[in-house]
Amino acid sequence: MKIYNGYKRLPRNYTLVTDDYEYKMAQGYLKTNKQNEIAVFDIFFRKIPNGGGYAIMAGLDKIIEYIKDIKFTESNFDYFRRNGYGEEFIDYLRNFKFTGDVYAIPDGTPVFPNEPLITIKAPLIESQIIETSLLAIINGAMEHATAARRIVEATPNGKSIMEFGGRRADGPEAAIDSSIYALMAGCNGTSNVLAADMLNKKALGTMAHSWIESFDTELEAFISFAKIYPDNCILLVDTYDTLRSGVPNAIKTFNYMKEHNMPLNNIGIRIDSGNLVNLSKEARKMLQQAGFPQAKICLSNGLTAENIENLVAEGAEFDMLGVGDNISKPDGRMGCVYKEVAIGNFESNLRPKIKLSNDAIKITNPGYKKLYRAYDKNTNLAICDVIERANKPITKEDLIIIDPSNPINKTEITNFELVELQKPIFKQGKLVYKDNDLDIDDVKYYCNSQMSTIYDDVKRTTNPANYYVSSPLEYFEYKSQIIDEERAKVKQIRMDV
Repeated sequence: MKIYNGYKRLPRNYTLVTDDYEYKMAQGYLKTNKQNEIAVFDIFFRKIPNGGGYAIMAGLDKIIEYIKDIKFTESNFDYFRRNGYGEEFIDYLRNFKFTGDVYAIPDGTPVFPNEPLITIKAPLIESQIIETSLLAIINGAMEHATAARRIVEATPNGKSIMEFGGRRADGPEAAIDSSIYALMAGCNGTSNVLAADMLNKKALGTMAHSWIESFDTELEAFISFAKIYPDNCILLVDTYDTLRSGVPNAIKTFNYMKEHNMPLNNIGIRIDSGNLVNLSKEARKMLQQAGFPQAKICLSNGLTAENIENLVAEGAEFDMLGVGDNISKPDGRMGCVYKEVAIGNFESNLRPKIKLSNDAIKITNPGYKKLYRAYDKNTNLAICDVIERANKPITKEDLIIIDPSNPINKTEITNFELVELQKPIFKQGKLVYKDNDLDIDDVKYYCNSQMSTIYDDVKRTTNPANYYVSSPLEYFEYKSQIIDEERAKVKQIRMDV
């Protein structure tokens, strides 16, 4: 996404933001002459957080900046010397730059478990060194974006959502990320001034209880605020007593504004505690009876997708929502992982690699692959995602697909259109992604349009339907053969022992 006003998404050199074993392995590759081998790694997650039916891809913007800027400095070399790394390895790092290929699903796309979000094909050392930073970026970004989108999906059309969770985030950079990815995922604005400035937006906000407490009376606090901010007069009404004090004093303030010919087109109240359903209903009646039907009601206080749906079901009155904690620090984690799926001396000689496990969900999908989304030609809704080997393009008009977690589950799909999900981001180290400079509003529009292709039962907040990430019969047989071969090797080793 485009970043404005001279800000960069990565404020410091992240080259050493990695685990020590990455550099231990990198030096080992150099010592064993494996540095020129080409490796393919996939980034994917195994389970959707919060029991949801989808996640939202995010973080590609930061990953692009990280890979573009990756370099080693003399202070980095001092670290390696102090900690026992050899000069041969340091000399290798001295001219280091990323020279490989990166393919990724664009930010804002709904995504699902066990499909490659990002694929890295690069010399082994290069692909190994970038692992930890890529995971740190994408895990945090997707948690914020997915949580925000759940909030958006739970909120009725026409109601606006302000993100204001910076104070709950795990540090300033997480606060910035949560604001940016919340807007990307569909929120209408953020209270975070730096994030707003970066995106050339105006930050949003009302007032805190401390403003009111700093005056002798609540009414004095409200009128003083109205005099300073008549064009954006949203008053916090639950400092003392929402219905006996806050709303009546807000009405007195709006009458004061009317008497003094102040604008009344952007007035309202915010309720931040108590029974939001009952309080908002009574507040709406009081505002309408006082002659201020245009006054907006903003609700806040630890809102989640679940309790927003409850507010709607119980008839709460609101025009805006303020959501903080559950975007900046949501429950659940993405758990994205970075797994090697192929390796070879050159691209035409890539050998599939697989991680086996007694737990079927942890068996990786081997080989250099492509990922497609199948859309129903009649409805334009997404039917499923399909994984196939990169050198085996899918051209059939009908397709038997298999759920890899339950091979008995076979389905034939017809009358579909396949769209490749991953886009080329870097080719031979050069940034080629054409949408890298999209405005945040363009990415938000894209996210909204992509979510409209997902069935409603997949988007449900509770007990969502499964969206299948499947494979053609040919890929399932290919994977099964590799599993059998690897298990046969293990069996032979046990026999030899």
